Amino acid sequence: MSTTQSERLRELLEPLVASQGLDLEEVAVDTVGRKRVLRVVVDSDTGADLDRIADVSRALSAKLDETDVMGAGAYDLEVGTPGAERALTEYRHFVRATDRLVKFQLHEGGDLVARILAVDEAGLDLEVPGVKGRKATTRKLAFPDIAKARVQVEFNRKDSDPSQAEPAGHDADDTTDVTDTNDKKEEEA
Repeated sequence: MSTTQSERLRELLEPLVASQGLDLEEVAVDTVGRKRVLRVVVDSDTGADLDRIADVSRALSAKLDETDVMGAGAYDLEVGTPGAERALTEYRHFVRATDRLVKFQLHEGGDLVARILAVDEAGLDLEVPGVKGRKATTRKLAFPDIAKARVQVEFNRKDSDPSQAEPAGHDADDTTDVTDTNDKKEEEA
């Protein structure tokens, strides 16, 4: 049995999010002023557009209304996607970031900025951009060598192949958020 509110929320919400064809990436309860905010971050291999976010937000709100996991006080429910500069912490995150520029912090020290070309169980095939007119090089990076990884926003990328454009739901400057105020809990308070 879980002990923290976040763990109880994850256990309650994860099956519902999965039934909508999405992955539950993050659950957090924050206090903003006098209000509580339940933030739920979802994603999928194909992205999550505004309609999918709205559908999952309604389903989560209904499920939360059936339980007392958030307590009796008022709260806002915010459902969104990870955003453009997401941290990569799971294997699926690296797969979804294929062809994206990523900043890696390495366990051995130092940083590396490179584009993910391919992902397999052992690690990543990367393209390291050339410096001062030099050609780009390729490198293999094993998962155990990565301390942290975060996608970088590219504003001036020149794609030679239009099929390499951002996948649906993963625009570099677009983060989808749907907020639902839990009026029922507010009325009871």
